[in-house]
Amino acid sequence: MTFEEIIYGVEAGVGVITLNRPRYRNAQSWKMLDEIDGAFDLARDDPDVRIVLVRGAGGVFSTGHDLGTPEGAAYRQAKIGAGGIQHYDAFKKYNLDLLLKWRNFEKPTIAMVEGYCIYAGWMLAAAMDVVFAADDAQFLPGFVEYMSIPWDIGIRRAKELCFESRFITAQEAADDGFVNRVLPSANLERETFAWARRVAENDPGYLRFAKLQMNKAQDAQGFSRAVEDSLGDYVAMMWMPGNQMRMDGERRLLTVDLAVKGRKGDRHGLTPVSASEK
Repeated sequence: MTFEEIIYGVEAGVGVITLNRPRYRNAQSWKMLDEIDGAFDLARDDPDVRIVLVRGAGGVFSTGHDLGTPEGAAYRQAKIGAGGIQHYDAFKKYNLDLLLKWRNFEKPTIAMVEGYCIYAGWMLAAAMDVVFAADDAQFLPGFVEYMSIPWDIGIRRAKELCFESRFITAQEAADDGFVNRVLPSANLERETFAWARRVAENDPGYLRFAKLQMNKAQDAQGFSRAVEDSLGDYVAMMWMPGNQMRMDGERRLLTVDLAVKGRKGDRHGLTPVSASEK
């Protein structure tokens, strides 16, 4: 399988998926999501892969969905054709079905987060079993399509952050229970891969059924039904007049725009033109 927007490889039992659109701060196009899914399928069918690690190229995990690049728009249009039910099916696939599929992937998964992890970036990280983050990583939760956030950090904290629309640090994300370990940026790759290789040494049957049991425990509380139900509320919200995105040349969700204020031109390059949800 040939990939253009990700890189996939296997290192000592670890399948490594690298989001590879650094020009766009790894904004997630539908093509990228299809390629991520293809890499997960390869990892599933490879007995040498015991765990999958997801990361971003260029020092940034992901700044959200691709909402405006020409190649992203062309790919989306080819997928939905004239629209109608095809549009709904595609939207549901890329914003719910794939995330649930990866959440239920048969092998352990880990997200290694550097730089920004915004909206769809949070969604992708949330679908992984474990999250390791650099100490200077920045997270932006919000009301997103795959609305796992109340489960990730708790109802009251989710309300607080979604109402406010602000970035939180890696340490805050860890204190809230979303991030497992916060590591110095210089040590993140070494420590994350060391942990993944240790997991890869474990019995695959044990890993599979341990993960299955914990996902079942969450589903017994209503997780999968809740995130599927919330997708309809998200669609209704986004079709409200004036509630979609800035239309003055900066294709960015209004809630993200609020969070971006005060963070222009920092070391991760989140300038107005390259901001989250572009």
